[in-house]
Amino acid sequence: MNFDRFDKKILRLLQQDSRVTNQILAEQVGISPSPCWRRVKRLEDEKIIKGYGVNLDRRKINLGVMVFIRVSIDRHSEVEAKKFEEKVLELDNVVACYSIGGDADFLLQVVSRDLDTYADFAMKTIRRLPGIKEMQSMFTLKEIKTFKGFPVTLD
Repeated sequence: MNFDRFDKKILRLLQQDSRVTNQILAEQVGISPSPCWRRVKRLEDEKIIKGYGVNLDRRKINLGVMVFIRVSIDRHSEVEAKKFEEKVLELDNVVACYSIGGDADFLLQVVSRDLDTYADFAMKTIRRLPGIKEMQSMFTLKEIKTFKGFPVTLD
C-alpha cells in the first residue's frame, strides 16, 4: 500500500498516543476532521492499524523479571513447529514469540514476578512444550530502549 505524508503522520501520532481525539489528530496532521477520520478508518480496514492499547510499566504490575529464551526444537517439520506455536500462544507469560533463523528456531520474550517464579515456569512449562530440544535463557539486566512503535518516516 502507498502512504502519503498524511497517512504516515497519522500512524506516527497514533503510535505515540492512541487516545488522541480525531479533532486533535486532524489538527496535528494538518487536515480537517472528516478526511482524517476516513483515513484512520481506511488504515484500520486494511489492517495496517491492528488495534489500540496501552503501554504498561511491567514492574509496577509485579512483573520484575524479563527473559528472552532461545528455543531449538527436535524436528523441523511443519507439524512439530505448529504444535509448539499453538502451545506458546496459550501462555500468558510469553508476551512475544518469533520464529527465527540461525542457531535457534524460536525466540520467546517472557515476563515473570521474580526469579523463583521464572525458574518454576521455565522448568514446568517451557521445558515441557512439544518438541523442545534445547533452550537458553537470557535475562534482561536493564531496558535501554523498549518498543514504542514502528518507524514511520515522512519522506
